[in-house]
Amino acid sequence: QPRGGEMAGPGGGFCLRSCGADSPPPLSLRRRSKHQGPEEAVRDGVMLEKVLGITTQTSSGLTCDPNTGHVFCVRTLRPHLLFWQEIKSSLSFRKTLSALSFSPDGKLIVTGENGHRPAVRVWDVEERTQVSELHGHKHGVACVAFSPKMKYIVSVGYQHDMIVNVWDWRQDSLVASNKVSCKVMALSFSDDSCFVTVGHRHVKFWFLDASREVKIKETVPLVGRSGLLGELHNNIFCGVACGHGRMLGSTFCVSYSGLLCQFNEKRVLEKWIDLKVTVANCICVSEEFIFCGCANGTVRIFHTHNMHYLSDLPKPHCLGVDVVQDPWLIFVIHRLPDSVYPDTIALTFDPCNRWLSCVYKDHSVYIWDVKDTNKVWKVWSDLFHSSFVWNVEVYPEFEDHQACLPPGSFLTCSSDNTIRFWNLENSPRNLLKVMYVDNNIQHLQDSTNVPDRGENVGYLDVKSGVRVMQISPNGQHLASGDRGGNLRIHELRFMDEVIKVEAHDSEVLCLEYSKPETGVALLASASRDRLIHVLNVDKNYKLEQTLDDHSSAITAIKFTGNGEVQMISCGADKSIYFRCAQKVADGINFTRTHHVAEKTTLYDMDIDITQKYVAVACQDRNVRVYNTVSGKQKWCYKGSQADDGSLLKVHLDPSGTFLAASCSDKSISVIDFHSGECVAKMFGHSEIVTGMKFTYDCKHLITVSGDSCVFIWHLSPEITNCMKRHLMELDQLQELPGLASLRGPPLTTGAKSCMAPAYGWPCLSSFLSIICFPDPCCLLTNGKLPMWAKSLLGEVDNSDSMTFNPRVSYQPQGRWAERANKDPIKTILDTDLTYFTPIKNDSMNEIDLEPQNLDQLLLEGPVSNNDCTAPGTLLVLYKCLIKAWEYDNSEDLLASDGHSEGETEANDLDENVKQNSSLPQTPEQEKYLKQHFETLVEAPAEEKFDGSLKDLKPEEEEEEEEEEKCLFLNPRLSISTRFLSRCQKNSR
Repeated sequence: QPRGGEMAGPGGGFCLRSCGADSPPPLSLRRRSKHQGPEEAVRDGVMLEKVLGITTQTSSGLTCDPNTGHVFCVRTLRPHLLFWQEIKSSLSFRKTLSALSFSPDGKLIVTGENGHRPAVRVWDVEERTQVSELHGHKHGVACVAFSPKMKYIVSVGYQHDMIVNVWDWRQDSLVASNKVSCKVMALSFSDDSCFVTVGHRHVKFWFLDASREVKIKETVPLVGRSGLLGELHNNIFCGVACGHGRMLGSTFCVSYSGLLCQFNEKRVLEKWIDLKVTVANCICVSEEFIFCGCANGTVRIFHTHNMHYLSDLPKPHCLGVDVVQDPWLIFVIHRLPDSVYPDTIALTFDPCNRWLSCVYKDHSVYIWDVKDTNKVWKVWSDLFHSSFVWNVEVYPEFEDHQACLPPGSFLTCSSDNTIRFWNLENSPRNLLKVMYVDNNIQHLQDSTNVPDRGENVGYLDVKSGVRVMQISPNGQHLASGDRGGNLRIHELRFMDEVIKVEAHDSEVLCLEYSKPETGVALLASASRDRLIHVLNVDKNYKLEQTLDDHSSAITAIKFTGNGEVQMISCGADKSIYFRCAQKVADGINFTRTHHVAEKTTLYDMDIDITQKYVAVACQDRNVRVYNTVSGKQKWCYKGSQADDGSLLKVHLDPSGTFLAASCSDKSISVIDFHSGECVAKMFGHSEIVTGMKFTYDCKHLITVSGDSCVFIWHLSPEITNCMKRHLMELDQLQELPGLASLRGPPLTTGAKSCMAPAYGWPCLSSFLSIICFPDPCCLLTNGKLPMWAKSLLGEVDNSDSMTFNPRVSYQPQGRWAERANKDPIKTILDTDLTYFTPIKNDSMNEIDLEPQNLDQLLLEGPVSNNDCTAPGTLLVLYKCLIKAWEYDNSEDLLASDGHSEGETEANDLDENVKQNSSLPQTPEQEKYLKQHFETLVEAPAEEKFDGSLKDLKPEEEEEEEEEEKCLFLNPRLSISTRFLSRCQKNSR
């Protein structure tokens, strides 16, 4: 209730209990502190603190307490008035609210629902309890109202119900009922014996015979008489209000065509007025004034006794303007002749304060003081999303002044083509800024409120709105992807759009920045077109690589790694791909390391703070947890307690203790990440939950939904303390002196050193970069060092200590020692290098490339920083590749020869290389060698081969390819289109 310029939450700020009737206890007692008793430990796990948004579409969803002036509206279409009730009611009480109305004394409120078997419920406002529950409709309740003496309640069903019911709510009985043949849109009581309904070509007066109902005590037919419309019978009437005081007996209604009509007690149309507007939507009547809500933000005021025009209310903000900016600038914009304003769709009058509450089609709310119609002024206003909210992001916390937004800020994006900046600590107004991604304002108004007229149906573009967004780790950039496949980069300090790229052919489904600990700044975008584009942030978002592993829409993508870059993606093709980054000459290249194929569709995933595990939301309502390094499944538990539906979203809190999961049954569950125990379960959204984020202070959970609303849930102190305690434990673990030993000792070669990854020995890429490349961050591949390389280096894999041992000789154990003296495994290490090298090097012809032991090559001397083609280096790389090929493709080689990997000593290898010179035995071996060996060293500039066929064609053929080149490089085409066209051309 807006008093004194402040806004209270729905229901005067009452909070919503989070656990339904079938929900588990808010928090297990096993988490209780030693100093806590059971009463202190078991608290409500999650409570609804604030709702940012409304979904009122007609005046039937807006009402006012006649005694206190409290304004109530359908804020989410599904709060169920739960902020008045501790949720211990039946399971059926999870339906969408469609209508509500106060009783004349302000002590009761009646609500209507939609969906299967909707109910009409009566609530006690002061006691916050349900008084009555009435069932008599099949599909939904369009409008409800109390009779003036509170004896009856009238409910009108949806068009397919075609029924009007009169209830004795104290007896829970249906008094009278009748059918209607058209769609009813509004209802109003004249007195206890008469009420009026209006709709499509429909104005009807219904009469109640109290004496007859007392005698029969059964449901009787409801008697109705149509109003005498005359030549106005073809109109659609959208609002009705009966007169008060000296105008009692008069009925006022308004039509979509912009006509204000007055009926007398005999149902006769006495007079009507053309409002001179394109569309009229609603009407509200007090003892003195008639308020008509119309298109383009117009509200006209008339006298009730003679219907004389008085004035118009001031218009709200115009569409496309940032309402948070300077009010004087907004006033100047209002004076522009081409300004467009949102339509007025709902009105209600507060007789105590003489305030008029207006709801507009862009989901904005204004409270006007109308004591003096010549000096109307605004008491309070707010603005919310007007369409499907797709995503929410919490702004990171920074200790210094580099933050672009104040602490406690978060962002939401919607199909209304806006990105909105909110702040939890900014009360009473939470909105900080509205960012419009383009100049198209037609999507700013709610399209679901379009009248049922043929010329207006389906006029909006379905590919509108911002689908996903992501904040860069440094808090300076905001990346957003829309439903048309466009990728935008905004600079958050000045809110300027710096980059716009047509990245995909379909809507962008997920964006992800790489984490700072990976050492690189990348942005990955994935789309319904099944492609992933990897962009380099440091190079002005230059395209590094396009990945096409998935065969269907990609639903989630994440970066992980500590000192190395790893990418994980999942999609509707039921696959999870694990990739590692390789640093090549012209950038970064991702190669696939693991592929997990599930039997269910994968909708979302998130990575914990330790970056060891990735949690995946699955269609079978399970949460599957995989190891990020090995790709193996670690846990699997239920993410929803329901028996139907699918998990759509998962999100881990900043400490990695709890996991929030949303289900298609519109529920939200908070789960212990490691045990799978459900801590809390919440209901409230009327549509599926599309995004969830924990705040960094571990006190709130923010959820967004297709109902255009943002819910801010307050976490109980016990849950918050558990998160903070886990964060403190992680911080203390990182500060321990012995923690550095877990990462392995530095591996040195001359002046070079490389720190081993946290999970084991240095990877092969680090080993090769130490030998051949001066830049230690120039990676060729990722993965642990194979056994054959460890045996040559004298390393022994000790998983317990993970220490680097000096050179030792490997001794075979068990039955493998029986053949230790026989001939070793034959390889092709003794092949002439010049025979296989596709890139000919003249300097190699003059050098004897006699194969040598790998250890001897390492001890020959330092390698020149500028010469990566030294013979010793080439031979080392050549041996590594051959051994890697055998390691990956010859698993049965060991069993056939009877030797274990690394068994042969270095001097045996030297003799065997000289005696057993051999060529590749199969085409696969030669292809593998040619494909990988030429990329290990930098080729001479005059013979550089980029892999494009046009470089090998004569000059005359290059001219013929010019047109196709223009097609592939056309900047007007999206990145995905150019990639697919290039792939199609190469396949031909």
